[in-house]
Amino acid sequence: MRRSGLRLRMGLAACVLLPMFAGLGRAEDATIVAIIDQARMVKIPEGTETLVIGNPTIADLTFLKQNNLMILTPRAFGQTNLIALDGHGNAVAQSMIEVVAGANTMIVQRGGARESYSCAPRCQPTEQLGDDTGYMSKVATEATAHTQRLATQAAPTSLGTLSKH
Repeated sequence: MRRSGLRLRMGLAACVLLPMFAGLGRAEDATIVAIIDQARMVKIPEGTETLVIGNPTIADLTFLKQNNLMILTPRAFGQTNLIALDGHGNAVAQSMIEVVAGANTMIVQRGGARESYSCAPRCQPTEQLGDDTGYMSKVATEATAHTQRLATQAAPTSLGTLSKH
């Protein structure tokens, strides 16, 4: 039930978002649904010169003026607002940003301790905001050790000498 509800909200957000960012030149309310830890590109109205985010701890924005695009990077669960301004400081668009968990996330609650798993296709430990600090530390330590093992295996064991023949 939760997955279908998220898909429905994302589909509705896309329907509301398209007219808003079609360059109509007027501010309209819309909701952009973003999945935590997944950056996404969003079209902004033509003439936008400045982007303002209400709470930068919820989401971060990178303005790409070339193609009327911005990169939205979710940082924490919750809601914040976004205002697009033209060169004269007039609002050309307004929207809400809602940061949610991904559809393939499973949360295990053990008393007061929470653990997150990414289940695509098999459930594997992952760290997400709100997880128990001991669990997060264990997952991060394992990920760092794995990355270091890969770097060690990929590094050449000895440098050969090159000579001209």
